[in-house]
Amino acid sequence: MKAAIYCRLSEEDKNKQSATDDSSSIRNQKAMLRQYAAKQGWEVYRIYSDDDYTGSDRRRPEFNRLLEDAGAHKFDIVLCKTQSRFTRELELVEKYIHGLFPIWGIRFVSVVDNADTDNRGNKKSRQINGLVNEWYLEDMSENIKSVLTSRRQNGFHIGSSALYGYQKDPLQKGHLIIDEEAAAVVREVFTLFSQGYGKTAIARILNDRGIPNPAEYKRLKGMRYSQPETKNSTLWKYPAISSMLSNEIYIGNMVQGKYGSISYKTKQNKPRPKSEWYIVEGTHEPIIDRDLWDRVQHMAAGRTKPFSTGEIGLFAGKARCADCGYTMRSSKKGSKRYLKCPTRHVAKNACGGAFISVERLEQMVLEELNRLIRDYLDKGLLQSGTACLATAGKTDSQQEKLRTELSLYKKKQEEYAKGLRALYMDRAKGLLPEPDFAELVKEFISEKEQLAHRIADRERQLAELNGMKKEEPENPEKTEHGTAAKDTNGKPPESYTGLTSLNREVVESMIAYIAIGRRIPGTRNVPIEIHWDF
Repeated sequence: MKAAIYCRLSEEDKNKQSATDDSSSIRNQKAMLRQYAAKQGWEVYRIYSDDDYTGSDRRRPEFNRLLEDAGAHKFDIVLCKTQSRFTRELELVEKYIHGLFPIWGIRFVSVVDNADTDNRGNKKSRQINGLVNEWYLEDMSENIKSVLTSRRQNGFHIGSSALYGYQKDPLQKGHLIIDEEAAAVVREVFTLFSQGYGKTAIARILNDRGIPNPAEYKRLKGMRYSQPETKNSTLWKYPAISSMLSNEIYIGNMVQGKYGSISYKTKQNKPRPKSEWYIVEGTHEPIIDRDLWDRVQHMAAGRTKPFSTGEIGLFAGKARCADCGYTMRSSKKGSKRYLKCPTRHVAKNACGGAFISVERLEQMVLEELNRLIRDYLDKGLLQSGTACLATAGKTDSQQEKLRTELSLYKKKQEEYAKGLRALYMDRAKGLLPEPDFAELVKEFISEKEQLAHRIADRERQLAELNGMKKEEPENPEKTEHGTAAKDTNGKPPESYTGLTSLNREVVESMIAYIAIGRRIPGTRNVPIEIHWDF
């Protein structure tokens, strides 16, 4: 019998000499489990070890590698110190220990709490352990949350890193002190804006002088930081300047709680309304004096463009610069809207500077979409041996339209079935949180049911038309034909062939993203690459 040993430690161990060393607790677990396996006469296949991970973290690398190897039956037994070392979630206890492991022929054994799936009599105790561990997670989450809420309400800084311009006070936990080198840049940004410089112009000034942006500054100083893995990610950009100019922390007020966790089972956060933020005045030394702050806020409010209606742009979040990879920003001149790369003006030779009008991009997407649909229909009709008849009359035209709709609906139905299978696989691997999984499954099933109704309706109409059809001589000539595509609102779809305009629903449902390049010199041509989502 081959046994896979799994070890886990959730707390940082002070005894580690380096980040790559095993903690003493992990070493103790390994020694104990090796000894236990030897007494049982089991061969140790491999030791899987996750250090500094909680029992509710489904992204544990060795945990997921263990599950993958278990599914491939590379060993016969999973051996842990306790059931909670494997997982603290009752859901995973039921899914793996009581569900998939028996199917895969894998035995689960934990030494300290005597859990053993070969012993049918202790299944209830394993379930009780799982329930107790689940309660432990929830209680711990609530306790931590209440402590953090109390500290926020009292003005203590609880973030993992300080805002650019400040650093954590080594002598007083939860207190911020000024980082003079970064604070000088903050003061310059506020001063430049008060003198009439725009946010993009300020970003360009800083970039031209080689001043690193906040994330790069922290990296160079050896501080904790978060930085996107994209080209030109070390440059100052409009959003960074805009966020800085509106952050009250720079006038000595502690502002926290802008985001809140969805559940203790996931690390995902969601924005919270400003009314729920924790704002405590005068908690630390200000970098910006009140007069300059008030002047900047007044000027920023006066510069707010009034044309925004809150409507989502046609290509919002879908257009990316092909050179640097950043999502393109929308701008307006007169009655026309444009998309431009956010790094276009922030530094010399920062990137190619993609730029295109929304009207032009819409036309290019329409042309390609119509071409693809025509090609798809032609191919589908040739394969099915069906041709549109130029003189077949109204009944044949209706039948052809219904067949085309049926073909598209059935193709979409297959895609939803594949999507559901992929969702279940992601959930099984722990890549998808339960709330997101449930919501997505509900949407998929709803869409599948709507498609099933549409398919049944089209088949019924076809049967009725077949009964009504009179025999007519066939004409082999093929004419242009239209087709229907999915309608996101569940209403009878209109033909996509010959579309003259797009709407947000079509863009959202059919386009993953569009990479937009720089205009070809000497021409008006802007290269684009459309990544379809169907």
